Amino acid sequence: MSRKIYVFDTTLRDGEQVPGAKLNLAEKLEVAQQIAKMKVDMMEVGFPSSSQGDFEAVRAISRKIGQDVWIAALGRAVEADIDCIYESIRAAENPLIHIVLGSSGVHVAKKFKKTPEQVIEMGVGAVKYASSLLPQVQYSLEDASRSEFEYLWQTIEAVVKAGATIINVPDTVGFAIPEEFGKLIYRINDRLKNLDPRVMLSVHCHNDTGLATANTLAAVKNGADKVECTINGIGERAGNTALEEVVMGISLHPAYYGGHTTVDSKKIYETSRMVSATMGLDIQVNKAITGENAFAHSSGIHQDGLLKSKDVYEIMDPQTTGAPAMEIVLTARSGRHAFMHVTKRLGFDIPEVSVAAIYQQFLTMADAKKEIYDNDVLTLLKNSGVPSSATSPELWQLLDYQLQVTGGLPVATVRLVKGEQEVVSSRSGSGVIDALYGAIMEAIGAPIELIDYRINSLSRGKGSLGKVTAQIRCDDQLFSGKAIEQDVMRASALALINAVNKMLLK
Repeated sequence: MSRKIYVFDTTLRDGEQVPGAKLNLAEKLEVAQQIAKMKVDMMEVGFPSSSQGDFEAVRAISRKIGQDVWIAALGRAVEADIDCIYESIRAAENPLIHIVLGSSGVHVAKKFKKTPEQVIEMGVGAVKYASSLLPQVQYSLEDASRSEFEYLWQTIEAVVKAGATIINVPDTVGFAIPEEFGKLIYRINDRLKNLDPRVMLSVHCHNDTGLATANTLAAVKNGADKVECTINGIGERAGNTALEEVVMGISLHPAYYGGHTTVDSKKIYETSRMVSATMGLDIQVNKAITGENAFAHSSGIHQDGLLKSKDVYEIMDPQTTGAPAMEIVLTARSGRHAFMHVTKRLGFDIPEVSVAAIYQQFLTMADAKKEIYDNDVLTLLKNSGVPSSATSPELWQLLDYQLQVTGGLPVATVRLVKGEQEVVSSRSGSGVIDALYGAIMEAIGAPIELIDYRINSLSRGKGSLGKVTAQIRCDDQLFSGKAIEQDVMRASALALINAVNKMLLK
């Protein structure tokens, strides 16, 4: 049986140290509850001695979800910080005091201005005091990857004998490389298991050189029992190890890493989007596992292979992370196979004699608009006189819309058509998008919820194109729609309608 790798989420402590990402109490509770749904083993939720607000947040989270997950809080190796941690997390069923103290030469000499022996004494004293309050104490050797090994081990041995139950080895400034970091963890693990096999070995890596996930997985391969991560890899400077990348990396190669996690991977996408929206931190489109393009394909060669068999170019099913299904993005590089696949999905069967001419029209459109979405294909096919299949569902199309702002109250009117049915709807809203989307949802009459809305500029100048992404939820399923237009309000309407049509075609 493979060993369990414990997942320690620090989104609400290290992740929140990103400038501009500070959350209020209600937001912290909401994020903590969502992360707990993923079934992480431990959650670090703040630095309670830093402010009264952080103390209150840690205490509130401990009381709210402390029965479902280990709750940790961070502090310095001083009694005042440890007292603050204890008071803030004591209500949790499994509270964990986390103490951090530097171990590298630069920290000892320049930050603390003490001798190495004095720093060890500080750590031992702090651990002894923390152990008198709670049974679980984690000791982090800050900047461990730049520390001299024998001093590192001397510190570990001393704090374990003082009562530390978890030893955390951070690559604080992203200095480590996977091969060397793996060797470091192997050496520590070998000695630690002989010293006290009950003590858990943990790692905490930063992404300053883009190696946080690689270093963390190298540590797991070499004996680390626990990994510290954040959702979307957010954190100080270039960020932390991304939880979703480590979890899925281990899931794909359990035999190689000799372990498994108990994280519910189907909650990854939902949690990623929720953290991004709450903290106001966009996810890069090509971000592994959770990026918008993680399961999108635009190359004609790739699209052809995927349509023949998904495992040709996909190593995991999007559903394993709770993400929407694989997306075929039509561009000027898309081949005829992909174009015909989309037209058939939309319910159209192009006569063989017309395929070449319509495909050429598609390429001309793709050269002008960069990416082609369902509304573009529908317009192209209807303008070409291609009839829809009698067995396919009728899809919504935007005929016209109007926006008015009078006295500060925006009002939107939309005219939609679905087969022979034409619907006109007007709604006011707190903003133009709220009004526009309210009118469309009223016209459609389906129980849908808007989950995400994003707009990006694809070029510069007066003639620039705006790309809008809208994501909706219906019956616990997610559907995404996109549109590109010079008129961003029209693109917004089309993106939502494209998402609704995907729901109808499911």
